[in-house]
Amino acid sequence: MTDTIVAIATPAGRGGVGVVRVSGKNVGQIAAAVVGRLPQPRYATLCTFTDHDGSVIDSGIALYFPAPRSFTGEDVLELQGHGGPVVLDLLLKRVVSCGARIARPGEFSERAFLNDKIDLSQAEAIADLIDSVSQQAARGAIRSLQGEFSKRISHLSELIVNLRMYIEAAIDFPEEEIDFLADEKIVQSLAEIREALQETKKQAGQGALLREGISLVIAGRPNAGKSSLMNCLTGKDSSIVTRVPGTTRDVVSEYIHIDGIPLKLVDTAGIRVTDDEVEIEGVKRALAEAGSADQVLLVIDLVEHENDWRKQVDELTDELSKHPGITVVLNKSDLVPGVTASMDDVILVSAKTGRGIDELKSHIKSLAGFDGSGEGAFIARRRHLDALDRALIHLSEGARQLDERRAGELLAEELRLCHEALTEITGEFSSDDLLGKIFSSFCIGK
Repeated sequence: MTDTIVAIATPAGRGGVGVVRVSGKNVGQIAAAVVGRLPQPRYATLCTFTDHDGSVIDSGIALYFPAPRSFTGEDVLELQGHGGPVVLDLLLKRVVSCGARIARPGEFSERAFLNDKIDLSQAEAIADLIDSVSQQAARGAIRSLQGEFSKRISHLSELIVNLRMYIEAAIDFPEEEIDFLADEKIVQSLAEIREALQETKKQAGQGALLREGISLVIAGRPNAGKSSLMNCLTGKDSSIVTRVPGTTRDVVSEYIHIDGIPLKLVDTAGIRVTDDEVEIEGVKRALAEAGSADQVLLVIDLVEHENDWRKQVDELTDELSKHPGITVVLNKSDLVPGVTASMDDVILVSAKTGRGIDELKSHIKSLAGFDGSGEGAFIARRRHLDALDRALIHLSEGARQLDERRAGELLAEELRLCHEALTEITGEFSSDDLLGKIFSSFCIGK
């Protein structure tokens, strides 16, 4: 934190504008050396950027943000010149020669966090906004960056702290004749906190879905129409389609979006017993992909198995011994008039005509838990969901201790652990290892 850091803050390659960002205590002397003076705070100053011998490196705009009113909370200087990689590299080397060092990935955001300009969830939202793959994900990241998620966690923490104060006061004054632990206020407060936690977890789950999406593996017997379904969902010829069984020998992956949800679609080899060594390897990979997916779309040829498709499902399910969940897709339904599906998680489609594809997409969204409203959604990560899960576990355990044993001390301890889990989200309580892991995934210059 005592070093002055510098990095190119714009993407690699050629562009109209390139930005070199500097942060730290030596910003004043660096500005004097490179642009001849310290620019007026928060005013765009047109100037030339000079090398150590006085030669001109580039001309552009200098912006100076004095501490603490800057992104990092330190003195910050931004040099905005032309976006050529050679020019930016010369300017970067010039700043380093004046006493700065190259910033680590995410170090600007890390300093903003350590200087209390943003909390940890807001810092993560910066990286999530940059990495957004859909409009919904970008909007969710903006909400998190503006503090929507942090406000939820802060409110929950306040509720827990207030309840802890009440319980611990009752423990500290046992001579009072009032049984504080029998007070309905405690039970009511626990119920309110649990409801708020569950709602926050639901919103966070939506945010994690927008950020990470889900993976779907298309599996089934050869020639059931798996590749045709893949092409229908992706809207292009991602997989080769022929009448010859066993055309797909390897794993074919594509990324698509359904209403902003990122989906990884995986087409696999047909599952069957074969002597072909290449196809045997394809079947092994198909089974492995199915075992690691969020959901398996099990495609059945309805023309061939109109009367025994349930038996086919049972047989394939046995072969897919490791799977998270299965949706049965009865394909070629346009060739079997009058057929109906009377079971949950069974969708009638025709990959050829497009029949049932909209229903399948809606089903996929419901599997992912997506409600489509987008109201108040904020971006979230798996570690946030894990922290919320642990908070709920501690809250439930505390309520059980109160109900079964009237153990105020144990309830207070579980509430402390619940609060500690929540503060991991915003970074009030986080290990150095966790912080290092989070910020190392950021872009350099952010």
